[in-house]
Amino acid sequence: MVDTPSALPDPAAGAKLALRDQLGTARKRVPLAEVVHRAERIADHALAIPEVARAASVGLYVSMGHEPGTGVLLDRLLALRKRVLLPVVLPNLDLDWAAYTGPGSLAPARMGLLEPTGARLGVEAVATCDAVLVPGVGVDRTGMRLGRGGGCYDRALARVPVGTFVAVVLYSDEIIDQVPSSAHDLPVGAAITEHGVTRF
Repeated sequence: MVDTPSALPDPAAGAKLALRDQLGTARKRVPLAEVVHRAERIADHALAIPEVARAASVGLYVSMGHEPGTGVLLDRLLALRKRVLLPVVLPNLDLDWAAYTGPGSLAPARMGLLEPTGARLGVEAVATCDAVLVPGVGVDRTGMRLGRGGGCYDRALARVPVGTFVAVVLYSDEIIDQVPSSAHDLPVGAAITEHGVTRF
């Protein structure tokens, strides 16, 4: 059988894995009380971004464990009467989307995630968001994002219209000099951390 380009090994895979392990280990050292404290500051900074403040619809996600917290931001966006869309991971690792209507609209899902229980809006629903905030493990100063390795968000971001504000939510020490990248990787326009917003 002849390899197609998508079936060929990713030359950056090893470097990505090593960097993901390094950054992930450092993240696990953040005490959970500090995760909660930083989540408040991340929400403050995110809501001060003009593109987020004026957005009618925001794509976001539910953080887990030692990830930079999004729970505060989710509820503050809802209080501002913004439409918030959250991802639902499909079996092929693509992302469907559904509306967030409060903590009671979430249910445990596979891989330890919390996902919205409302009507599925389709994989193209992310294209209707005025701002999209995504998870990551790191980002470099060109905006190249290092994700968890499943490729979910690379597919989703390919559907986001050019010009839409897209940011990764991270801790400040996860903005680094260089992230190894592959042909399918897409950059983000900014990083939101507990210390503020960095635009690329």
